[in-house]
Amino acid sequence: MLSSPDTRDYMTVSPVTLSPSTGIYEAIQALLDRRISGATVVDEQGNVVGVISEMDCLRAILSGTYHGQVGGTVGDYMTKEVESVGPEKTILDVARQLVDGHRRRLPIVKDGKFVGQYSCRSMLRAVSELTK
Repeated sequence: MLSSPDTRDYMTVSPVTLSPSTGIYEAIQALLDRRISGATVVDEQGNVVGVISEMDCLRAILSGTYHGQVGGTVGDYMTKEVESVGPEKTILDVARQLVDGHRRRLPIVKDGKFVGQYSCRSMLRAVSELTK
């Protein structure tokens, strides 16, 4: 039942993205303003190069406080090993990958370029709509 609908209907096509050169405080403000827990980091060519989360931002603040230099860029603190997924995955495949990887979001990459993201919330929305 949950594997048959088109998962692409539940992808976020214009999620918040940040550049590795974005200042860490600017990134924190973007997360707060948009009420999101993290964002995909994309270079000028549209390649996924990382993910920055609230936890990464907290680590940046703690690290900077400890070393007496609070600041830096997203690229300094982002998680660089990013698990991504293609747009053809089923709802169950995406949900399993999110759960198994302890992730809140998965960047979607097609032909090597970032095209959107799946999130826990979008998968819950899919399940909710499909069980009505």
